[in-house]
Amino acid sequence: MKGKTIDQSSVFIVQQMTQADANLAGNVHGGIIMKLIDNTAGIVASRHASSNVVTASIDRLDFHNPVYVGDLLKVNASINYVGRSSMEIGARVEAENFLTGERRHTASAYLTYVALDSDGKPKNVPPLSLQTEDEKRRHREAEERRKIRLEERKREGKSQR
Repeated sequence: MKGKTIDQSSVFIVQQMTQADANLAGNVHGGIIMKLIDNTAGIVASRHASSNVVTASIDRLDFHNPVYVGDLLKVNASINYVGRSSMEIGARVEAENFLTGERRHTASAYLTYVALDSDGKPKNVPPLSLQTEDEKRRHREAEERRKIRLEERKREGKSQR
């Protein structure tokens, strides 16, 4: 299977936040931002796998700054790591007040997706072709997060017996 580059699947989505996205104080709900992150990262995973995918986990979703009604919300997502059928996608969210030009890093997250075949079973995905030193660093960091996720899953499995 031929490898794919990070650029071949990376995407960014921009959406203006409205009253329907916010609480009475005018702050956008975290759940709205979470959904946009999951949708955007899911597109990246689907593009890389050329198939349907499902969200397996979301970890390290951190909110840094608020998002307000009227802000443009930009979600950048790209693939960090590829396993046999799983992929880690990193997402960075920025809010922009388009009237003042002010931009704020509002959230970051790492999500894991599993590629599915036509029967809904996990399928192999193309390897990742790393091009730059930054991509190689992000891949190494993703490998470490994967090890931690697997260790946590093993511990959780033992505690549920």
